[in-house]
Amino acid sequence: MIANLSIRRLRRVPIASILFLAIFLLFILVPLYWMAMTSIKPSDDYLAVPPVWFPANPTLVHYGAALFAYRGLTGLLNSVIISTAATVLSAFLGTLMAYSLARFNTGGQHLSFWVLSQRFLPPIAIILPIFLIYRGVGLHDTHIGLVLAYTVLTLPVTVWMMYAYFRQVPRSLEEAALVDGCTRWQALWRVAVPLAVPGIVAAAVFAFIACWTEFFFALLLTSRNAFTLPTVFRAFIGFQGALYGESSALSVVSLVPSIALGILVQRHLVRGLTLGAVRG
Repeated sequence: MIANLSIRRLRRVPIASILFLAIFLLFILVPLYWMAMTSIKPSDDYLAVPPVWFPANPTLVHYGAALFAYRGLTGLLNSVIISTAATVLSAFLGTLMAYSLARFNTGGQHLSFWVLSQRFLPPIAIILPIFLIYRGVGLHDTHIGLVLAYTVLTLPVTVWMMYAYFRQVPRSLEEAALVDGCTRWQALWRVAVPLAVPGIVAAAVFAFIACWTEFFFALLLTSRNAFTLPTVFRAFIGFQGALYGESSALSVVSLVPSIALGILVQRHLVRGLTLGAVRG
């Protein structure tokens, strides 16, 4: 009797797991599918009853309107430039800060947590002073101004993530490099950084996604020249209704860089996220 019950439980576990995964995939993929289909639907199919799951006459007119009529292409290029520059700068500065905290205990035991605590501050509490400073020094509506703001925004999390990775790198490897004649900078760039590449990549991906999807700073610190892709979506909602096709088309376009980045760095990203999770 007990043996039969155990066998039944073992048989139910895979079925339950598969069912759970199937529901989870539907929960994730169905909205993406609906968004992609809406981007190629004619306007008459948006609110059709029953719903149109695949349009009979697909069109790309919404992509053209979103990218050119509503300057979505300009916003896309600005987002690529600003997010990439802010990510590189955040990764570079975060690497130096995290290494200093991990190896030299810079600032004592609480400085690393203080750096992370800066991310707890709500952006709305600091946006007005930043806006006034930017207007005063000429950084408002510039790529450089938004890059600096995004770097400050993402640096705390970047430092915290890399700090954990550098602590996993054995000190003996760097000490051996120093004994062989390397300077401290050479030990950092030739030994510590290559070993911490998965962590650096994971932190950089998180920084890029944070910059790519950020809306509040971009809305208030830009206007006509340095506006990013998320701020373009506000043009699709008006008093007469929403432009579902254009917003869906631009959403599909905005997903491409993130998906491509995830595919390119998938191996390093998985290693970086799991590094240090199991300690012997």
